[in-house]
Amino acid sequence: MHEPDPRDAPSPIPGEGRGTRGRRGGHGHRSPRTRHGRAVAALAVVAALVAGGFALARGGDALGRLSGPAGASGAAPDALPDPPDPGSVLQIVAHPDDDLYFMNPDLRNSIATGHPVTTAYLTSGEADGVNGDPGKAGGGAPPADKAAYAEARQNGIRAAYAQMATGDRTSAWRRTSVPTAGGGRAELDVLVAEPSVHLLWLQLREAGNVYADRPDSLHGLWDGRVPHLESMLSSGTPVRGAFTYTAEQVVETLAGVLATYKPTTVRAQDPTPGRYPDDKRYTDHQDHFYGARFVQRALARYAAEVKDRPHFAVQNYLGYFNGALPAALDPREAREKLDSLDTYAWLDRANRCGSAAGCGDLKVADHPSGNHWTESIHYARGNSTSWLAPDAHAGLWALRVLDGQVALWHRDGLLGAWDGPRLLPGTGMDPGVSTTTLPDGRIAVFGTRTSFGTRPQDYRRDVVYAVQKSAGSVEFGAWDSLGTPEATDADWTSDISAPAVSVDGAGRLAVYVRDGAYTLRGRTRGADGSWGPWDRLGGRDLHGNPATATDAAGRRMVFASTPSTVLAWVAPTAGAAPGPASPTGLPATTLPLTAAARDGGVRLWFRKPGSGDVRTALVTAKPAAAPATTPGGFDVSGPTELGGLQGFGAVTATGHLVAGRSVGGALGSDVGAGLAWQRSALMFVGSPASAPAGRNVIGVAVLGLDARLYLSSATDSPTARLAPWQPVGPRTTGP
Repeated sequence: MHEPDPRDAPSPIPGEGRGTRGRRGGHGHRSPRTRHGRAVAALAVVAALVAGGFALARGGDALGRLSGPAGASGAAPDALPDPPDPGSVLQIVAHPDDDLYFMNPDLRNSIATGHPVTTAYLTSGEADGVNGDPGKAGGGAPPADKAAYAEARQNGIRAAYAQMATGDRTSAWRRTSVPTAGGGRAELDVLVAEPSVHLLWLQLREAGNVYADRPDSLHGLWDGRVPHLESMLSSGTPVRGAFTYTAEQVVETLAGVLATYKPTTVRAQDPTPGRYPDDKRYTDHQDHFYGARFVQRALARYAAEVKDRPHFAVQNYLGYFNGALPAALDPREAREKLDSLDTYAWLDRANRCGSAAGCGDLKVADHPSGNHWTESIHYARGNSTSWLAPDAHAGLWALRVLDGQVALWHRDGLLGAWDGPRLLPGTGMDPGVSTTTLPDGRIAVFGTRTSFGTRPQDYRRDVVYAVQKSAGSVEFGAWDSLGTPEATDADWTSDISAPAVSVDGAGRLAVYVRDGAYTLRGRTRGADGSWGPWDRLGGRDLHGNPATATDAAGRRMVFASTPSTVLAWVAPTAGAAPGPASPTGLPATTLPLTAAARDGGVRLWFRKPGSGDVRTALVTAKPAAAPATTPGGFDVSGPTELGGLQGFGAVTATGHLVAGRSVGGALGSDVGAGLAWQRSALMFVGSPASAPAGRNVIGVAVLGLDARLYLSSATDSPTARLAPWQPVGPRTTGP
């Protein structure tokens, strides 16, 4: 159960939008013919899963090869025909409702656009077994029954998914018991009317507390304090017979799920959410992030052992701390997110599921919005928009993480054909990389890497980078590690941001991260090629990822968001270190920042809380002897409103183009002032990127939910429109 953080009082969204709507959320439709075709294909998979025992056991050195749900999807009226296989989404979360609170609206949008979606739940979420507020025991709360409460939560999830997929919360499910690669059994639920929607219940015991020491938990299992974790079967489940899992068996089970479904997009919770600075308590539920660490290990095993499979991308989601940050969703998407939670919470108490255990989770019925969780969604990683880089010959280089490795796509010159993906050597890469171009024309790519070691305490993340062997080469050098500003995982649960990188006018390369204490840290490379230490650059209450760019005079600027404003660090001259953390006077943002040299200074793009609209501001450095409007030696102009993109996440900007995630989850773009935002039907992972792509041409790229690179372009003109999207490269790794 999601236990409310004591720092945040529950505050439901009042007024309209509460209760069910009996529709798909207004994100488009699928024709009966398309839906019938998907149904036939998915039912064939279901039959194979049931008849074949889910095929999650290992055979020799190979994982089970039974493919997961597949099929084609329909398209919105403005879209090109979808590729033959749109890819599939696998979500793995700790508890029933983690997906609804922290992965929506991505979940709802994926279902609405026809992508096969499977959600696997690690624990039963049985909590204290009371389906209601235990403080109201004298007022009718039922007695504790963990199996029954687990079933009630399952019933609520099935109703919420049925509503999202069909508009009918009572739509029927086919429920079966299937074996797993870990030696236990799981419940597989398939939505009969939309059989590409699957729920997989692994039914392990939950910790029952956000941060208290509970050895019988995923945390204790990860740390080796218990030899195994027991199952917690819900009442009414078709699974018969208790079982236990060792840590290795949990990894085996999850790797088997991956091998069965072969997803192209994997969604998981944040494995490194951090701690509060004052009392060092976790900022997220221990089940959330230790469950996500088991997912990381399983992904690494799956990537290494199953070769004939689609490429996959990973997206991690922030958990409880969402409620302490500015609202990232516009009112419409927030209401639709709350709509699903209202159904899950069983607000009307009508027994539509026919279960004595109850049809939903009454613990959240008094505050289905959680601690403002339905107002926001934040990616824990993968917000960089600097992963598309131009070269001196009108070529383009795209670098994203696939299969735990950095993948490279390349176009040679303005008229060359794209090739890729080429996976750079080196595994364990976290989602979200940033690029910069060195003075000699070579491209450097920076990211973070997770390593496990042989003991639980060996878990760590470090900042790494690789550089092209020569300008224009598809070969990159080995990954070099810059270490981490965190001493041990135990201190801050390895909570560092993705890196931001830039080269100043003196040719000095620097990298910046937010550390677990929510301050800025940076390392700079000297003229001799050696790196300095992780400097403490200060700031307080920083969240998300920093952004950096260099102005026309070569002065470096660094920016980071707090829940209430944006802080800046500005160098007085080219080659100098940035000055102290200084207030910009800008209003609150939804965290992601994009920075680029523009108009003699550095321009920022960010989102307006509560609407998702895009704003921009110009930061201009002043010479040391000149007066400035801020103590940090710079002036700020703005913010300027750019119109109603809505949506959430980082935006990319090049020339006249601004683009980002729009309401409904697809890309929205504006190529000039005064034009309405154009909206694509292409769903994607992470953030878009853009770059100059030749004389007066802008290239735009996203990574689709099918793990393929998609590219478009536009002339750098205020009257231009994006060209049709084109995919690049195969979806599969090959034999």
